[in-house]
Amino acid sequence: MTFSDLEKSALRLNALYEQLETKLYGRVWSTEELALGFVGDVGDLAKLIQADAGVRQIDDCKAKLGHELSDCLWSIMVLAHKCGVDLEAEFSRNTGELIEHVSGELEK
Repeated sequence: MTFSDLEKSALRLNALYEQLETKLYGRVWSTEELALGFVGDVGDLAKLIQADAGVRQIDDCKAKLGHELSDCLWSIMVLAHKCGVDLEAEFSRNTGELIEHVSGELEK
């Protein structure tokens, strides 16, 4: 699956969520509310990382870890789209710059 395929799937799911939000709440979530949901997912992810490291007890943490990482990726893709950020291009640019910087530091 390509990045574009992942993004299309994330946005398709978001469109369904927006229909459900409209049905339940009379409006869709704002980007601020999506970001708060993401923060909650990151908190859940941190607990699962602890469980994976053996410092917290959570049953079936490996399966839950994959699920939570996927939730976080979904949030990032949707937020990037809603904020007009080309995430694929930004990721490529940013990692390229960081690879160059860290490589340079290692050569010193």
